[in-house]
Amino acid sequence: MNSVQNKTPTTWQKTIFSFCLRFKHGLIFFEKIIAAGSLLLLLVMSMIQIIARNFFEIGFSEMDVISRHLILFIIFMGAALVSEQNRHIKIDILTPLLNIEQQEKLIRPLLLLCAFISAVFAWYSVGFWLDEWQYAPANERWSVYLALILPVGFFILALHLLLLTITGFEHQLILREKEKNSSEQYSCSEPV
Repeated sequence: MNSVQNKTPTTWQKTIFSFCLRFKHGLIFFEKIIAAGSLLLLLVMSMIQIIARNFFEIGFSEMDVISRHLILFIIFMGAALVSEQNRHIKIDILTPLLNIEQQEKLIRPLLLLCAFISAVFAWYSVGFWLDEWQYAPANERWSVYLALILPVGFFILALHLLLLTITGFEHQLILREKEKNSSEQYSCSEPV
């Protein structure tokens, strides 16, 4: 028997990979829309609040509550977006000591661990949200709906990290393809 196994992906593996890639692109688009919309709404509401307080000597307490939650929307969507580009905050002690191959072998298990931790946070934030809902006064129940960003945000982050575990970082794949194409272009084996 041949000890070297064929490493070309099968048709169903390609299909699953392309589905995960399309789903990840849709998720990124959704995250960008939510983050941009939340930031725009936060700016508009802040300006309204400033004008109302300075010129009309009135303020809207509901706008302060909504603004606090909009910041959470921006943070969660931004966290997922920067993790896609591998530009999130990292505390790497071992990375300078590892070579590129070791780093590439380690990245997927770490992404999977991060997805698991985010899923655990999502689970416990559901419990937190249910407590908030149960004990919120009737006149403040509307603000509890905004607190849904905690479980939803952690879930989206976990889902995003899981998809990164499967698909990898696209910008790194693109750079590898460019390097491969440029090395093939300037190969000495071809006649000039």
